[in-house]
Amino acid sequence: MTPATFLRYAKLLEMSGLFFDEVKIYVEAGAGGDGCVSFRREKHVPLGGPNGGNGGPGGSVLLSADRHLNTLISFRGRRHFRADRGGHGQGQNKQGQKGKDISLSVPPGTLVRDADSGEILGDLRAPGEELLVAPGGRGGLGNAAFASATNQAPRIADRGEQGESRWLILELKLIADVGVVGCPNAGKSTLLAAVSAARPKIADYPFTTLVPNLGMVRIDDRDFVMVDIPGLIEGAHAGAGLGHDFLRHVERTRVLIHLLDGASESPLQDLDSINEELALFNPRLASKPQLVVLNKMDLPQARELWPAVEEEMQSRGTRACCISAATSEGVREMLYQVLQLLDSLPEEEEVLPEEIAVFRPPEEDDGFSITIEGDGFRVQGRRVERLVGRTDWRYDESVRRLHRALERLGVIKAMEEAGVQTGDTVFVGETELEWS
Repeated sequence: MTPATFLRYAKLLEMSGLFFDEVKIYVEAGAGGDGCVSFRREKHVPLGGPNGGNGGPGGSVLLSADRHLNTLISFRGRRHFRADRGGHGQGQNKQGQKGKDISLSVPPGTLVRDADSGEILGDLRAPGEELLVAPGGRGGLGNAAFASATNQAPRIADRGEQGESRWLILELKLIADVGVVGCPNAGKSTLLAAVSAARPKIADYPFTTLVPNLGMVRIDDRDFVMVDIPGLIEGAHAGAGLGHDFLRHVERTRVLIHLLDGASESPLQDLDSINEELALFNPRLASKPQLVVLNKMDLPQARELWPAVEEEMQSRGTRACCISAATSEGVREMLYQVLQLLDSLPEEEEVLPEEIAVFRPPEEDDGFSITIEGDGFRVQGRRVERLVGRTDWRYDESVRRLHRALERLGVIKAMEEAGVQTGDTVFVGETELEWS
């Protein structure tokens, strides 16, 4: 099979949904409900006070690690997710209903990135962990919230804030105790099938395995999770073959079994080549404990190679053994060595999801900028945009309140210095205003 044919076949497998370990999705939290302007209208109460309720907060979008999932295939047919907006406030101090949250299930080991900045927002490793990726917008205040001793009949209310929205990259990194790496056709899938109940595809040609396979290995009263990583080739760290797609799954293993092909002309050269690819992809991979295993000892060629491999590994101070995955020769002894390596490592601290991790946007500040845009001006600044977005233009008192806030921030003065004239168009966020 040529590399080009292999890549086309692998792409077809990905499209068919056999394995889905990276996806881009869009999440949008719900907007908050608008506040209400209302006054008591009761018999014998001629001067009823304000009783407009607040709007409810918008629904949020969360990601939750589900122990029953091991792929991101559920996102194949749907990439856009929007939470409900909050209910509007009503008279008689009725508060708007909170918008319904959306919780999206992902497999443990999912890394969450912001698609635009590449920033890591969270890492959902333990089942049950949650990450709030798009907080819902706050509800607007009703006029009852603005009542004071000097303003007992306010005709003012806030609009609800827009919810956060963003594109996310979900990247699955399989969590396993032991990873099996090696060149194509070294026998990784045969080994996994021999020591676990996993049944990966096995055939006598390179690149038989095009997706990682997980298996639970049990020996005596111990068990651990093993994953076989599809065959790596030279240049894998730069994406050759499907290197980038699979090397990430090695990062979270604790111990590596480096399986050498006993039918290869130069297994030691293969060993150095794959180790170099691991180090180039992530230097931490080079420091992971390795057990070098020469496979296919049922072949005369492998038996001839073993003394040289054993001597070289002893000189390097690396553990090594020989097996035949096809006949199970030496496999049990190999598993005991794997257990010894696992036991020699410090215990990993269990992560308990005590509270929801939250991605928080940058702290709000009073800074702003003014630029010329077409025939108008654009004002940018998180606080300014928030104030304009929350203003309910139906009420003159709301507009006057916004004007006072912009004066305090220095926006009015800065606009005049920038040369704004009556009738000019001013853009703030998604709002278009006429200067007057």
